[in-house]
Amino acid sequence: MKIEFLGASGGEVTGSKFLITTHNKIKILIDCGMYQGKGLETDEMNRDLGFTPAEIDYLILSHAHIDHSGLIPYIYKNGFRGQVFCTPATRDLCNIMLADSGKIQEADTKQFNKKRLAKNLPPVEPIYTMRDAMDSINLFVSVPYNMPFKIIPDCTFEFKDTGHILGGASIFFTFKEGENLKTLLYTSDVGRYNKRILKDPCHDLPQAEYIITESTYGDRLHETIEDAEQKLMMIVKDACAKRKGKLIIPSFAIGRTQEIVYALNRLHNDHNLPDIDIFVDSPLAVSATEIFRHHPECFNDEMREYMVQDPDPFGFENLHYIRTIEDSKRLNNINQPCVIISASGMMEAGRVKHHLANNINNPKTTILSVGYCSPRTLGARIMRGDHEVSIFGTKYAVKAQLERIDSFSGHGDYKELLHYLSGQDPKQVKQVFIVHGEDESRVAFAEHLKKAGFKKSHIPALKESVKL
Repeated sequence: MKIEFLGASGGEVTGSKFLITTHNKIKILIDCGMYQGKGLETDEMNRDLGFTPAEIDYLILSHAHIDHSGLIPYIYKNGFRGQVFCTPATRDLCNIMLADSGKIQEADTKQFNKKRLAKNLPPVEPIYTMRDAMDSINLFVSVPYNMPFKIIPDCTFEFKDTGHILGGASIFFTFKEGENLKTLLYTSDVGRYNKRILKDPCHDLPQAEYIITESTYGDRLHETIEDAEQKLMMIVKDACAKRKGKLIIPSFAIGRTQEIVYALNRLHNDHNLPDIDIFVDSPLAVSATEIFRHHPECFNDEMREYMVQDPDPFGFENLHYIRTIEDSKRLNNINQPCVIISASGMMEAGRVKHHLANNINNPKTTILSVGYCSPRTLGARIMRGDHEVSIFGTKYAVKAQLERIDSFSGHGDYKELLHYLSGQDPKQVKQVFIVHGEDESRVAFAEHLKKAGFKKSHIPALKESVKL
């Protein structure tokens, strides 16, 4: 059996793809994510899969984030017809997220072709369309948590809750090779403990011989969720009540937006917010919030108890969900203080770019980053303090106040990652593969693993192939 590291490797944190070829030549793809945040370079990387889609027998999907699921329509377009196994909530989220991604591919390509036409160059096709995305959903098969599922006589997998996003899962594999068994744990993205909405990551995991682990925050620690909510309250008060400006919160539509909305809901109910309007300007986030409402089985006990007194934790009178482009444009004409939560979290796409373009050069504006931004993204350039950035091809001076709260991140820090693996006996682990992290994070996390007793860790290069 061999595994090929075809994404989220070599210092990358997006484009998760890992291909397992069993001893009897069955090909099982773990995740099929998009590379994000590099413009035209990203397009080339996404088209270079490292495998032939029609040859993939099965796809096991850990969760719905586009950097893990976003190329499923592309491989469908190119011949993949195997089953896609995921949790029920992941299937529901992918139903809206992949269609939205297809719509974005079409729109971006249309704009790009206008520039090509002006240069007398032939048009290019989008990597996939909205129709490709909608058709690919027919391949999805829902499998609940904690139920061993045999896809072939020689391979069984089981989903375990990671608490990362709604429906997020690690995947525990058992492979049979003759009389021998091999076990593999793919952690995928591991969430934080003691979060407000989702259950804690399930760290009571079966023993594995091989582990593939993420390392996004493998070199740092987060503040507590309680500290994050207090900091959010102070930033809202400073930005809107004291400085009388707009607070723009670029946020991932799935997971992060719901965390922020719920935090604001709690602050509102406790009378700790100024009397201002709060807008969620993202059709995808609006649809995702509805899906959250339909999956209370993923909520923790605290959330369920809260819902006894407040049946709708994602809604209150000052909160407005924006769907139409017309309503989104009207936000540009609002002069009074307000909060605008809009996708995307890395500030690379979506309506948030328009809000940034209209407000980033206003000293009264505050931009609050609430999660990880890949180094080459617009979000990273803004938050590292660049004095000028390009948005839609126009240069803008960065005069807005910049704030950051990492504690709302959906990724656990290195202590939380170690806690997630604490049920594993390091002496029985033959190898830990460290992926989904920048080089500094992966190297640091390798040291933390070593101190925790995991003596054999490896940082795979992109497209590296390893025999297990």
